[in-house]
Amino acid sequence: MNKEWLKVYIAAFFEVFWVIGLKHADDFWTWSGTVISIVVSFYLMIAAGRNLPVGTVYAIFVGMGTAGTVISEILFFGEAFKLSKILLIVILLAGVVGLKLVTKDKVQEGDES
Repeated sequence: MNKEWLKVYIAAFFEVFWVIGLKHADDFWTWSGTVISIVVSFYLMIAAGRNLPVGTVYAIFVGMGTAGTVISEILFFGEAFKLSKILLIVILLAGVVGLKLVTKDKVQEGDES
């Protein structure tokens, strides 16, 4: 796996935390965690976008973040489980995986592989 794509995946992971934090934060520590998650998430997404197609990076970032947020809300915060919602998340993730598969990584100077 390319380290630039790893940045995108980690950025999406932190996106889940800050989106949930925006809804559930209610004290200094939870707001601090939310702000830290925003900074880490956007820093990694922007860094990855320097070497990967920005549109694809953003689509994957948002798609994975959306899926993670919806699933987290169901598992940890009592959001109603709806089969239609899960089916739509699966379709979204299929699109994200498809984008990843058809996107070519830029070859760095001096990198022959």
